Amino acid sequence: MGLLSGMMGNASKLDPRAAAKEFGRLLAQGEQLHAAYQLVRDSFLFTDRRLILVDKQGMTGKKVEYHSVPYRAITQFSVETAGHFDLDAELKIWVSSSDVPISKQFGKGVDVYEVQALLAAFVAR
Repeated sequence: MGLLSGMMGNASKLDPRAAAKEFGRLLAQGEQLHAAYQLVRDSFLFTDRRLILVDKQGMTGKKVEYHSVPYRAITQFSVETAGHFDLDAELKIWVSSSDVPISKQFGKGVDVYEVQALLAAFVAR
């Protein structure tokens, strides 16, 4: 991921094996990581059970919030593809306990259709 893309808030895809190694302590027994994306310091992970949002806080990033969203709590989601002038794709996820969606930007290197397919498969269960 380019530094400029990260500073703009765009996510890039992480290697699932590397992400599983880094975030393996967060996973329940038998839970599998299917995809991972990273913003400058923050990450979000798609497992077979839930979406995990990793928010590194403060200047040093030592304080970290791990927000777990079970797929059954996702009421709807939308994907907006990139255009000619707007080169970023956007993912919005609505959770049953909030009116405000979780929103993430994807750079042109991320297959937003893959993200949509993951959510569709897991939310439909």
